Amino acid sequence: MSVMDRIAPLRERVDRELEAYLPPAGERPTSVHKAMRYSALAKGKRLRPVLAILAAEVFGETADRIAPVASAIELIHAYSLIHDDLPCMDDDDFRRGVPTCHKAFGEAIAVLAGDALLTCAFEMIIENGARLGFGPAVLLEVIGELSRAAGSRGMIAGQVEDIESEGREIDGPSLEYIHSHKTGRLFTASVRAGALLAGAPPEGLEALTVFGAAFGQVFQITDDILDVEGDPQEMGKTRGSDQRKEKATYPRIFTMARSKELAAQLVERAAEQLAPYQPRSQALVELVRYLPARRS
Repeated sequence: MSVMDRIAPLRERVDRELEAYLPPAGERPTSVHKAMRYSALAKGKRLRPVLAILAAEVFGETADRIAPVASAIELIHAYSLIHDDLPCMDDDDFRRGVPTCHKAFGEAIAVLAGDALLTCAFEMIIENGARLGFGPAVLLEVIGELSRAAGSRGMIAGQVEDIESEGREIDGPSLEYIHSHKTGRLFTASVRAGALLAGAPPEGLEALTVFGAAFGQVFQITDDILDVEGDPQEMGKTRGSDQRKEKATYPRIFTMARSKELAAQLVERAAEQLAPYQPRSQALVELVRYLPARRS
């Protein structure tokens, strides 16, 4: 059984939490609520909230207590995908095997749906966190982590640099900056959020910080490789879009062979960080080892 099969119950739990929390499609304004649900509930791996849950379990928390809070991270991710797919950004027609939000609902509603998902995420953290007895201090820490990860010094910083690097030759450090911010920061914030909710000690939080950064980098390297070698049917999106837009990618800057070597090295770095926390960290280790072999 693959690690994705083993974490399937957590992914299903995240879907149930989102289904229950998101505004009903029939509630006004229906166009935005339909678009929010369309994008947030589309088939996906739910890796970010799952990482938060698994990180919390390392330090003794349970999925039942963490999932209603951690699931909100998926809304931040869904918002970023909606905006990333827009014609003024990456101009993609398909995401997760279905038409992108702006193709299904129009650009204006897509922009507003993305905005609404971002704010809904913080509502979900506050309301579910308070209901489950998490204190204001820890909820503020979690919100701070995710706000910084999604903001102009985090995910948006990477998106800006990514756009501005199109068609230009950039070096390795610049590429790492783009992807450590655009992709890596939310992965790192996810594991840190889970650890914070579980009351992890400083050394545990630091280990998960290094793990999350390496996880995000491996994920992005694999994404860049799949854009060249992947099957569009499995990926649920068009192959070769990075090449057409002359985006900075790992294979383009480092070669395909070196990209795969780098991913393997980062997997080992991530796994080493969690060695002191075995066997409770085993699921996280298996998940990072799965990344280079993923097909979507």
